Formats: sequence, C-alpha cells, structure tokens
Amino acid sequence: MKLNFEDMTKAELRAYVLQHRDDLEALEALFNRRNPNSETIVFHPPQSKDEEQQQFELFKRLVNEKEGRGDSVT
Repeated sequence: MKLNFEDMTKAELRAYVLQHRDDLEALEALFNRRNPNSETIVFHPPQSKDEEQQQFELFKRLVNEKEGRGDSVT
C-alpha cells in the first residue's frame, strides 16, 4: 500500500521521513513543502575542531528557536 504524503501534515510527514530515511519519495515530498522565501543558512565545512563545535552549537540553537524551545538543550 502506497502512502499519500499529500494528505499528511508536515509534522506527520517529517516523523515518517525520520523513521524511513531511505524513502526518497517521502523526503522529496517533505522538501517540496519548504517555504522558498525562508532565510537560507549556509554552514561551510569547518576548518578546525573548535569551528566544528561552534557550528554545531549554532545549529542546535537555531533548531531550538525554530521549534520554540528556547536556547537550552539537555
């Protein structure tokens, strides 16, 4: 039985993609729902372990802010 990704909410589709990472059709459906007007954030390859850690911390903060969880991660 083929799933209808168009009938899923964004949260449902995201959960499905996280559970079925090899399903490229689902990933494409999720990607197509992005907002083309949203701000793009580019992370360049880190040049050191310190820079890698800084980028990781920034990434965590951005995800938490987007999900409405504030700045802290436990």
